[in-house]
Amino acid sequence: MRTICLYFEIHQLIHLKRYRFFDIGTDHYYYDDYANETGIGEVAERSYIPALNTLIDMVKSSGGAFKVALSISGVALEQLEIHAPAVIDLLLQLSETGCCEFLAEPYSHGLSSLANEECFKEEVLRQSSKMKQLFGKTPKVFRNSSLIYSDEIGGVVASMGFKGMLTEGAKHVLGWKSPHYVYHCSQAPSLKLLLRDVKLSDDISLRFSNSEWSDYPLFADKYIGWIAALPEEEQVINLFMELSALGMAQPLSSNILEFFKALPACAKERGITFSTPTEVIGKLKSVSQVDAIYPISWVDEERDTSSWLGNSMQREAFNKLYSVAERVHICDDRHIKQDWDYLQASNNFRFMTTKNSAISINRGIYESAYDAFTNYMNILGDFIKRVEYLYPLDIDDEELNSLLTTIHNQAHEIEALQTQVQKLQTKLDKNKKTTSKKTQTKSNV
Repeated sequence: MRTICLYFEIHQLIHLKRYRFFDIGTDHYYYDDYANETGIGEVAERSYIPALNTLIDMVKSSGGAFKVALSISGVALEQLEIHAPAVIDLLLQLSETGCCEFLAEPYSHGLSSLANEECFKEEVLRQSSKMKQLFGKTPKVFRNSSLIYSDEIGGVVASMGFKGMLTEGAKHVLGWKSPHYVYHCSQAPSLKLLLRDVKLSDDISLRFSNSEWSDYPLFADKYIGWIAALPEEEQVINLFMELSALGMAQPLSSNILEFFKALPACAKERGITFSTPTEVIGKLKSVSQVDAIYPISWVDEERDTSSWLGNSMQREAFNKLYSVAERVHICDDRHIKQDWDYLQASNNFRFMTTKNSAISINRGIYESAYDAFTNYMNILGDFIKRVEYLYPLDIDDEELNSLLTTIHNQAHEIEALQTQVQKLQTKLDKNKKTTSKKTQTKSNV
């Protein structure tokens, strides 16, 4: 039976304020609070709230047949908790339906997977922990920022215990192969890969309201008809997009939500189901490995990392940021840690791109890529000074490695103790149940 795997990303960028060279060393606050509050308020009102209400209604009206997956960056969760708690409430309602799977991703929605393995792992574990805290389940499937993937990244993700990973169905990687199958990582065959159908996803997220598009207007029965007409052996259709596409990229006036509401009924008529990523990788076997020596992503025509690291300014900023990664990793200063998350966010590097893109880039306060680079490097200059104050550069690599080894050992010890506590708690709960049953039996006698 053919199934649709529908996934939405939720991320909210942090707006940096105008920061001058002369502010370095005197001003340690880097953010435009007004822009952050109004930005997330607008996207919550125009997109997240109506879209999540629609998804909840779709689950209920379909009797649980409709299923969906979401991933939320830790940075976005922080902003939602502060400025749009109504969105958190709706996410909890969607979680309670049992028809939504929450995935893991880097906490900062950054590019640490391309720079520092330990920082990457720490971010993912922190975001997974927050998802478990909010929604009661530890994620089993991973999606990287902007679906970035390579053989090496897949190997790291598999080593963390994830069973599956989402990525882009990039033509230059797939070649003649179809994205409508389950694949696996070449370095870790146990990690199954779900590949985004570029055209069918973008038909909704990019083209739906474009009156000049040849398939405009798009109706649910026509869309499901395209899926039904695919070769019979192609069993999974992966539709991945940002949740903000519903209401922001595609305005509510375009009837985008009405289109979505009609999908489950149209799919049912054609014998097509909806499944979560975990259900897909549990039911379907991999047909082949995917070879991605160089990182791929879902951004721009090249589907690579050139949108963030394609010019010398971006690479200089990126390398400068991660030059202090090890020192930040051992740091316990709360403000340093939070600034680290916000400065890692991929949009900071995206604003510096000089590429011509089919999708226009809103640079916010910046007049140009160079303006974005200058502002970011001023902030980064102050941030690095603060890090070096805590961990001076005269601490050599050997001493730093010794500190890191100690921290890693302590982390393993804590993890082992937590596992032991869980086992003892499980044993205690069983003993309590046994004692309770015996007591009840005696009282009945």
